[in-house]
Amino acid sequence: MKALIVDDVQANCRMLKGLLAPFGVCEVATTGREAVVAFQRAWNAGEPFHLICLDIMLPDLDGLKVLEVIRKMEDAMHVTDDQRIRAVMISAAGDFDHQARARTLHCDGYLQKPIFRKDLIAVLKQTHLIEEDAPPTGETVHSHPKKPSTPA
Repeated sequence: MKALIVDDVQANCRMLKGLLAPFGVCEVATTGREAVVAFQRAWNAGEPFHLICLDIMLPDLDGLKVLEVIRKMEDAMHVTDDQRIRAVMISAAGDFDHQARARTLHCDGYLQKPIFRKDLIAVLKQTHLIEEDAPPTGETVHSHPKKPSTPA
């Protein structure tokens, strides 16, 4: 499996990379624009991502906009449903509006921080990115919610 992790908090990237590393190769993008470029680059190279883990709150394009752009790119490239990148939205807030919007963009999973290994593995199994009998190995690892920004 090839995964793209998109989060502007390095600790979250390291945590998700650690959780996903046993299942394949991971790349990291820290902005929405970087994620779109990485998606296009991988597709053009004939080595597309199987999974994208997208934080909703990003400094330029938010995760929902990134997924919208990627879905439009897939449509333009005539990507079939079974070839589409599997998308998991990650958020510090359990916002129902975000979840509803994510569903309209064919999001495959929505995880609220802190991320638990068993929940991420359940999504990977549900999307058939890993085998159903793959064990939820190791200890539970938490992501670090973003700190609120302070006014200048």
